[in-house]
Amino acid sequence: MQLHQLRYFVAVAEVRHFTQAADLVGITQPSLSKQIHALETDLGAPLFERVRGNIALTAAGEVLLPLATRILADVDTATREVQELVGLRRGRVRLGATPSLATSLAPPVLRRFRDAHPTVDLKVEEGGSQDLVRDLLRGDLDLALIIMPAQGADPGLRVDPILRESLVVASVGEVPTASLTGELRITDLRDQPMVMFREGYDLRDATIQACREAGFEPTFAVDGGEMDAVLSFVEAGLGIALVPGIVLARRPGVRITPLAPPGVRRTIAVARRRDIVPTHAGRELRRILLDYIQAAIDRGELPPGVDPL
Repeated sequence: MQLHQLRYFVAVAEVRHFTQAADLVGITQPSLSKQIHALETDLGAPLFERVRGNIALTAAGEVLLPLATRILADVDTATREVQELVGLRRGRVRLGATPSLATSLAPPVLRRFRDAHPTVDLKVEEGGSQDLVRDLLRGDLDLALIIMPAQGADPGLRVDPILRESLVVASVGEVPTASLTGELRITDLRDQPMVMFREGYDLRDATIQACREAGFEPTFAVDGGEMDAVLSFVEAGLGIALVPGIVLARRPGVRITPLAPPGVRRTIAVARRRDIVPTHAGRELRRILLDYIQAAIDRGELPPGVDPL
């Protein structure tokens, strides 16, 4: 079994087309097919089958795919680490962040990292925590700022909680059911039209869970938005939304109403794959992140509704 054979196998598994996979890895289709056949011979089992003209993984292929993906990710990490050590090329770090953290916590941290290490390549991916966890496990990210899931972290990850944040109600006017204290209970949101995030967003899960625990199903005015879209829909008066208060700093047209205790709180964490030793660049980015948070704590400059852990 050769590493290049595993790369060819993963390419075919991803695109489910031999010719497209050959273009992706930069060889001819006959050469790719020959290498896949050699890999199947070494393993003693077919990896692909044609189903109604489409390429599908066999049972053996399903077993091999996550193992091959992990092996290739480990090889890439080892190569980058050695090359960084001997100075053969610039380092690289790949950071994932949820939309609220990508617009609040990530920018000042990345600015400090860039100032200290101007030759290191930075790649940032914005997405829901479920998507970021998947990319971490596939080896596509080095670090990610995620929201801790209620069921706990994936055992394949090392997840370190760093902050806890409270959600607020975003609206264009006063929510009619607000109390005299200016706070809302979750039960006050019953029958209120809500703008809802798409599947895979932590805020969607948090909102639905909070409503169900209060004994009702939320009413969706709009369903399926990204962060900017949801806030724009709120500004247009289509409904309310539960969001972190830090994303509303530059939204003067949106009213912020806090939730009465216990409210809805989320834990922010920094995560990486447990079985991969971080690169020099990855370790340095994590250090700068934690130093930035500690400095903000020491100065009392954490955003409203955000508490240290």
